[in-house]
Amino acid sequence: MIRYILPIAVFLALLIFLLAGLGKDPGELPSPLIGRDSPTFTLPELSNPQETVSDTDIRGEVALVNVWASWCVACRQEHNFLMALARSGTIPIYGLNWRDERPAALRWLRDLGNPYTANAFDGDGRVGIDWGVYGAPETFLLDQEGRVIYKHVSPLTPQVWREEFEPRIAEARKAEAGTAEARKSGS
Repeated sequence: MIRYILPIAVFLALLIFLLAGLGKDPGELPSPLIGRDSPTFTLPELSNPQETVSDTDIRGEVALVNVWASWCVACRQEHNFLMALARSGTIPIYGLNWRDERPAALRWLRDLGNPYTANAFDGDGRVGIDWGVYGAPETFLLDQEGRVIYKHVSPLTPQVWREEFEPRIAEARKAEAGTAEARKSGS
């Protein structure tokens, strides 16, 4: 009797697990960084290895950190949107060139354009691990203090930007303005 009940119980448990996952967005991978400070890092600048890019460079205003690579097909899909976003001046975009070859990444930016305020070169992918990167592209939204507000996995599109990023950016900037006003009135 137990010989028959155990497989049925395992099957039912697996079925419940799979059914629970049906309603979830496969592109949405939760990040333990949400609400926490972004990981600390200092990496060479992609175009000039004698200079560095660090987490402190990103602090001070609401910003994006976009994880990308020249070998990434989906990164190419989002690149035109990133270029338009950069031209609009809406928000600074910092690049994290992840597990890439420097010459290939530089060629990519030369040929397709460079939407990044600064571009950190993470050739071995160690900083990406600290950020919890699963693959490219991934985009993190940070507040002015460098806390991670949101993480998006997959290419950015105008629709994703409108629905997911714009409301969070508006909220973060509102909080930023309130903090600045409180500092001003406290001085």
